[in-house]
Amino acid sequence: MQQLDNLDLKFVDSIAAIGEKQWNGLAGTENPFTRYEFLWALEKTGCTTQETGWSPHHVAVFSGLEGDKKRKLIAIMPLYRKTNSYGEYVFDWSWASAYQNYGLDYYPKFVSAIPFTPSHGARIFTDASVSRQDIVQLIYEKLKAKAESISASSWHILFPTEEENKLFEAAGIPARTACQFHWFNRGYISFDDFLATLNSRKRKNIRRERQKVAEQGASFETIAGIDITSKHWDTFYRFYQSTYMMRGMQGYLSQEFFAEIGRHMPEQLFMVAALDGEEMIAAALFFKNSEKIFGRYWGSARDYQFLHFETCYYQGQEYCIQHKLKSFDSGAQGEHKIQRGFEPIITYSNHWIANEGFAQAINNFLDEERAHIEKYKAEASSLLPFKKGN
Repeated sequence: MQQLDNLDLKFVDSIAAIGEKQWNGLAGTENPFTRYEFLWALEKTGCTTQETGWSPHHVAVFSGLEGDKKRKLIAIMPLYRKTNSYGEYVFDWSWASAYQNYGLDYYPKFVSAIPFTPSHGARIFTDASVSRQDIVQLIYEKLKAKAESISASSWHILFPTEEENKLFEAAGIPARTACQFHWFNRGYISFDDFLATLNSRKRKNIRRERQKVAEQGASFETIAGIDITSKHWDTFYRFYQSTYMMRGMQGYLSQEFFAEIGRHMPEQLFMVAALDGEEMIAAALFFKNSEKIFGRYWGSARDYQFLHFETCYYQGQEYCIQHKLKSFDSGAQGEHKIQRGFEPIITYSNHWIANEGFAQAINNFLDEERAHIEKYKAEASSLLPFKKGN
């Protein structure tokens, strides 16, 4: 194992400074959101900039010092200098408000996360030659010093794996829990096979919803990433923006971003298009890897009853079954997913707060919140539509 005194940690203001080969050499490409192409597309197209409140400030750890011929990149971590709390999905607005009420600045803060993407996964990637706990400790010490130098209030690691959550907690960074709803493919051979595991009332409800969509004249086409055309992207982006405009907002992501990932990582994308005749009336964009799919963005041109459920959930479940994938990560929130077979799971985050007084108050809050999350998960599990024994 490498010794900590032989490691050199750098903060870089663009992932391009690390490069695709080196980044993906450690992060891999299995997780679509942590691969270089996704993060660079966000940066290249202006989605993660100082103007949007997401300034890249990624961590790169090298073995050996500058000029050492054997110098090697041995750890990376996505990191952003944030000047707001938008696009995070682990809510700390009340913490920011409390800081403001005491005349203190909550921003800037540091966030290790995938921008605009509430999907759990690895946040630190290391070479086999180093101890992950040592790397976490090194990053923690360097980040605290960096935070002090720029008057950053805190560091937040959002949606890490359970293993990483424990590593961060062991380093002294308190843990927070939350709940999402994921669907699991238990070897179903068809959608009807899945429905057969549900109680009669819920099974009938789903069939009635699907029938209602069909009666309104909607049909569906699944478009592989390589086959998504510029016309598809144009129409999809209109729909995507419409979901935000209904709430008086603009979507976080640009049309250029979607075009960029369509060019550079099409093998991990597919689009479900809802059609009225030959006209696309709604669409949902999914990501995938070798084990699961991720439902992320959707929008529609017309308000068809149950169209959202069909496009975003039932079509995704059918895709998992057809392609023998294990699970379906449907994103944040959504208690309406429970009756459609999505099960509650615990997600994690870790939070270091520089101000000791606020840190203690927030830690007390996290302890109380954890009990509420466990109770909520148990109550949500009790509402699942499965027959007893399934």
